[in-house]
Amino acid sequence: MMILTGQLSLVPWLRTTCWHSRIGLLLLISLAVGQCGCQPLSLNPNPLVQASVKDEVNNQDQSLPTQPQLASAEPSNRRKVTSAQTSAKTEPLIVQFDFAADFSEGLAAVRIKERYAYIDQTGTPVIKVDPSLDGVSAFAEQRAVVRVADFYGYMDRAGRIVVDPQFAAANLYSQGLAVVRTGRGYGYIDRTGTLAIEPEFTLASDFAEGMAAVKLNDQYGYINLMGDWVIQPQFEDAWSFTESLAVIKQGEQWGYIDRAGKVTIPPQFDGAFAFSESLARVRQGNQWGFIDQQGKMVISPRYDFASDFSEGLAAVLVGNQWGYIDKTGQVAIPPQFDFAADFSEGLAAVTVNNQVGFIDKTGKLQIAPQFDKVGSFSEGWAWVQTGSQWRYINASGQFLTLGEVR
Repeated sequence: MMILTGQLSLVPWLRTTCWHSRIGLLLLISLAVGQCGCQPLSLNPNPLVQASVKDEVNNQDQSLPTQPQLASAEPSNRRKVTSAQTSAKTEPLIVQFDFAADFSEGLAAVRIKERYAYIDQTGTPVIKVDPSLDGVSAFAEQRAVVRVADFYGYMDRAGRIVVDPQFAAANLYSQGLAVVRTGRGYGYIDRTGTLAIEPEFTLASDFAEGMAAVKLNDQYGYINLMGDWVIQPQFEDAWSFTESLAVIKQGEQWGYIDRAGKVTIPPQFDGAFAFSESLARVRQGNQWGFIDQQGKMVISPRYDFASDFSEGLAAVLVGNQWGYIDKTGQVAIPPQFDFAADFSEGLAAVTVNNQVGFIDKTGKLQIAPQFDKVGSFSEGWAWVQTGSQWRYINASGQFLTLGEVR
């Protein structure tokens, strides 16, 4: 999930929630629409909190986990937009909301006045959220996190509460299990809400590739879906597996291990991120470059910052301007933007003069910069915000339309 503003240079979560499937602190808080936040996790009012370039650069120890994103049902003082408005009744109505989130599994959470609902890709409300719920998340594996006061549970796609709010924190389901926090620590529940792995950890990540990074007694290791140790706790930090490799920290340096726990790329970097499209960005000193899965530096460290590769291109920062490179390190789109996000569904958000629009892979503007904030394209749509109005736009620049939304 990505949020991009015209005022702040924001990494599209550089696509890696943390975005890189990091350890989950699971501080699921009451989230309302507000200013964009940054890492480390805090009581941030934005349900679409993302890491900023500045904060990401300043936090290169990277012991920064992710959280699921909940939309808060708490009141907002902003002007309420209850329906789209057009100059002619015969014209299609542009659906607009007080808040809109990314589409996931065919649904997106929106707010109209003080009520939340989920809409489908026609803009039709298909789940009306119980007004007693104080927050909801996106869907993952047919489940969404819900909040009542300070407790978290789960809802199904029919809007039914299937796991009563009872946990101090809860993450989205991944590979059939979800991380939750009880008074004893972090553990995992199955889809019925039954504890599948006892809450004995001080931190725990989502499962990825059949394994999860967990922290016990100040060290990180990995467990399988049965809760058995497959890589004993031994690292100062550890991330989830992607492309069969995981980032680990030993001493002050970062490297990579394989699924057997063998160090395949020795710790030698000042910063390192998960692999994406067979390349990983790493930092030496203050410069970023890319390595392959054998640890070979294929794009030398020469950028002030860089995002993961996405759809064959990576956004890079040169001085104070962003552009894109290909996997050979050749410039694909020259640095010219105030900020450049990852590509998603063929388009990437860019900031020009404090306004956000979208470019294609040739660098051509497909949707002119005109928005205050945008999300990345997901399932054909991206949310866009102008002032207090949130709408959805497709890759052709057309807004989602429907009859009056009530």
